[in-house]
Amino acid sequence: MSIEYAIIVKNKTRLEALIERFNTKAQAKFYIESLGGNFDDYVLEHETFHYELVQLQTRLSKVVKNKTIERQFLPSFLFSDNNLIVVIGQDGLVANTAKYARGCPIVAVNPDKDRYDGVLLPFDTSNFLIGVEQVVSKNFQSKTMRFAQAKLNDGQRLLAFNDLFIGASTHVSARYKITFNTLSEEHSSSGLIVSTPAGSTGWLSSVFNMAYGVAGMFEKNLKPKRPRLKDNELLFAVREPFQSIRTQTGIMTGIIKGQNQLTIESLMPTGGIIFSDGIEADFLKFNSGAIVTIGIATETANIVLNR
Repeated sequence: MSIEYAIIVKNKTRLEALIERFNTKAQAKFYIESLGGNFDDYVLEHETFHYELVQLQTRLSKVVKNKTIERQFLPSFLFSDNNLIVVIGQDGLVANTAKYARGCPIVAVNPDKDRYDGVLLPFDTSNFLIGVEQVVSKNFQSKTMRFAQAKLNDGQRLLAFNDLFIGASTHVSARYKITFNTLSEEHSSSGLIVSTPAGSTGWLSSVFNMAYGVAGMFEKNLKPKRPRLKDNELLFAVREPFQSIRTQTGIMTGIIKGQNQLTIESLMPTGGIIFSDGIEADFLKFNSGAIVTIGIATETANIVLNR
């Protein structure tokens, strides 16, 4: 099927979010500077992003019809097979977009190389049309990336490009029963993170940073190691587990692959949630009676490469 429309996906800048909160730019500036912050950095980031966005929109319009949507509308936006998706923003926006993209090719653009790492952003506004034109001509190379899947016992599902969080919606302890590799135990913790290979340098990395930071106080010359996940693997880690008469700490981390799945049963009467890729507004309730199975989804993301 030919490409009829390109959908540009963007997010609000930090400055735009501040103005929404404080009503005016002047009030936002007063708030930031009264706390000793550098408001000029917010302005520079905003101006750089919107300059690059206009460049992208102008150049893209010469190749294919397009429209722009905000990240917040992704859960309700219906992509079709004749869509090409152009993401402009941080790496996390690619993850947010991918799970709703229904396999549409994604051209990911870094608008500010001095600010964003761009691990998932192979293009910039000077060369992204190469990727677009290759997709339009059906002559493009892409990287296929697998999703993690959370499936509840009532049939509801949630996909994750980077990571899943299973736990409590507030800063109270999550209570649940965990089963992995035929072993089961009851937990009280700050919840679990399940990471894909794409997400292993994100939220999961902070768990390793904390673990090695604490261990390093007691073991000198500790050499931190990070897992290198294969495309068909997920890694889970339990955050801040608490050991007590009723709760254990034997199952702390593991690799999920193939038919090997992680099962978690909620023991929380209220406030239990599952969300993915940092979008807390798009979540599954995970309260008493709910059982979730974590594994690798059949769906994939299609990230266009800059060849």
